Amino acid sequence: MKKITVSEQTLKSLMQNTSSPLLFREKTAIAECIDGYGADIVELGEIKKLREDTIIYKTVSSVIKNAAVCIAAGDSPESIAASWECIKNAEKPVLQIEMPVSAVTMEYKYHAKEDKAAAIIDGLCRTAASYCREVEFSALDATRADPSFLKRAIETAVNAGATYVTLCDDEGGSLDTETGKLVAAVAEYCNVPIFVKVSNRLGMATACAAAAIKAGAVGVKTAVSGKDILNTASFAELAQCCGEKIGFTTSLKLTEIKTDVKKLIKKADRPFAELEHGGEPQGPDIFLDISSTLPQVSAAAKQLGYTLSSFDDGEVFREVQHVCAKKGAVGDRELEAIIASSAMQAPAVYHLRNYNTTSGNLSGAMAGVTLVKNGSELIGTAVGDGPIDAAFKAIEQCIGFHYELDAFRIQAVTEGKEALGATLVRLRNGGKVYPGNGLSTDIVGASIRAYINALNKIAAEEENS
Repeated sequence: MKKITVSEQTLKSLMQNTSSPLLFREKTAIAECIDGYGADIVELGEIKKLREDTIIYKTVSSVIKNAAVCIAAGDSPESIAASWECIKNAEKPVLQIEMPVSAVTMEYKYHAKEDKAAAIIDGLCRTAASYCREVEFSALDATRADPSFLKRAIETAVNAGATYVTLCDDEGGSLDTETGKLVAAVAEYCNVPIFVKVSNRLGMATACAAAAIKAGAVGVKTAVSGKDILNTASFAELAQCCGEKIGFTTSLKLTEIKTDVKKLIKKADRPFAELEHGGEPQGPDIFLDISSTLPQVSAAAKQLGYTLSSFDDGEVFREVQHVCAKKGAVGDRELEAIIASSAMQAPAVYHLRNYNTTSGNLSGAMAGVTLVKNGSELIGTAVGDGPIDAAFKAIEQCIGFHYELDAFRIQAVTEGKEALGATLVRLRNGGKVYPGNGLSTDIVGASIRAYINALNKIAAEEENS
């Protein structure tokens, strides 16, 4: 049986979704998952923001240990050079040249006839081959191309250095029999491996992939998330159920795709998650790295709603530089955590002495909190919708005042049963936001400490005003 190469486009698809940008850590986590469930190639989208994407793509390339890393290299010598810089240190780098080969798409994208299009293909593939040993020529809209020009385009790309060719059904109107005939026709003159990118617009992606493999294709493009593309899990099931009959096998691990990986992708694919499950609202698109200046960091903090003093601006800037030196970049959530831990530090007006909570499925939650202020004990008891809500209300009873809870976030920062939980609380007072953070293996305790941390910042500012 022949081994089919799976080129995974999930990360490429998600990163091109500009309406819901992924956070830095989400991109690397998805890349590691794709690498872990057996994909042979992980695809990255074309560079859009040079400074930001270069850092992200270099990091993604470094975490992928088994699969090749393929990046869409754009349509100019400059974009190809920039793309190569992003992936040159990957274990198996691939530069991808995408070019429309049907008359309608050539005219629309490049205003080019066949001769000009062939010249563009030749130049781009030669440039890519001068950097990288592996070059993919992706023939966009191949199913609607004139057969004679498709042959010319593929032969031009191969002669210029392309090491494999992908036939794309971008219109999504091909049947399985038509896909098989196209692959068989190309295989008669193409002397490099043939991949296919089939469409699921008609619900026939797996059938088209099977027909392509029977006709000679040795690679397919899939994605766990994405519109009108062959689903990775569906293709893994095809291999499991019919691989022996068709005569192929893959490295995909179906169990991993169906469990942890799909959960991660669904979490990252926020438009779907928000529509289906009421996901978290999106914050501003913030990206800071080691080259970011103090004014840029200060402006990013203002985007999150924080008005910092010049001293706190400096403290946050130094911590951002420290974090970026270790991990490359900082997004909105990381910046918020840095502000909570580094800015507006104040002497502790309120100290936590003790707390206790009770909750159950047959009774409401109750919390008791004891604070100390200037040597005096303040005791509060309250019921609430869960132990954390009850604890916050008990604190309000202690201080005799209610502050608006602007944000509350919980995140595990270590793994296992004894994982540390990090909490972020934002209290709003007089139009200004005060962040607090807490860390504990007890998530209720971490939440209480974060609330008191924010409360102390309010109290300290009120005493000084």
